[in-house]
Parts: sequence; C-alpha cells; structure tokens
Amino acid sequence: MVHVLGSRTLLRPTDPERSRAFYGGQLGLAVYREFGTGPERGTVYFLGGGFLELSGRSEPLPTPSASPAVRLWLQVADAAVAHEELRARDVAIVRPPVKEPWGLVELWIADPDGIPIVLVEVPEDHPLRYRPGI
Repeated sequence: MVHVLGSRTLLRPTDPERSRAFYGGQLGLAVYREFGTGPERGTVYFLGGGFLELSGRSEPLPTPSASPAVRLWLQVADAAVAHEELRARDVAIVRPPVKEPWGLVELWIADPDGIPIVLVEVPEDHPLRYRPGI
C-alpha cells in the first residue's frame, strides 16, 4: 500500500499569468506558496482540503480544448452565491447552478485553457453528508 502524505493537482497552463489572474483574481483562491521567479514561476493555491499548483507552461493546442478526461471538482457551501460572485468577477458561466438527478447542485465554468470546473453544493439531506455511526 502507498502511504500518501499529501497531494495536489498540477496544471501546466498555456499562459501562466492569465491563469494566475483567473485562479487568484477571479476565483479568489488564496496563495499557499510561490516558487521560482518570472512569469513561469510556480504558484500553489489552497483548494479546500488540497492544493492546486500552476507551474511551467504547456503549448497551446491547435484547437483550443482541454482533455475531456480532466475536470476540477470544487465543493462550495452555496452554488447560487458562488454563481453571483463569479458573475460579479466577470467569470464566464458555462452553465448556471442546476440540481442534478443525483441530488448535487452543480455550477459549471472553465479556466482560461478550457479545463472544465464544476462547483458543487452538497445539500444538507444528500447522502454525501451522512456518515453512519457519527
């Protein structure tokens, strides 16, 4: 068994400064640490119980689109409030909050490189909030 001590999601943006403006400015994620210098320096953001690291640079794809296999799932307390905050910060909304058939409320946005981000509200009565024996 692998004993994991910590983890983070690592993104290699096509334009690091634009991505820092999005994650730090528009989404308002707090910076955990930065390393290196210059425009391609690494920036690590707090992401709830984990971290999101932007470092290095990737080449833009001929057709702007992110891998369909990658999504960021961010739990928020209230999807409607998050929706209004993001609209006020000029974040493009892919889909406003919708209660899904599985009971979660999901709001969809995308980062500057097209990586889909799902902001999820877990309602009080949802099974994800119920832990037997606690």
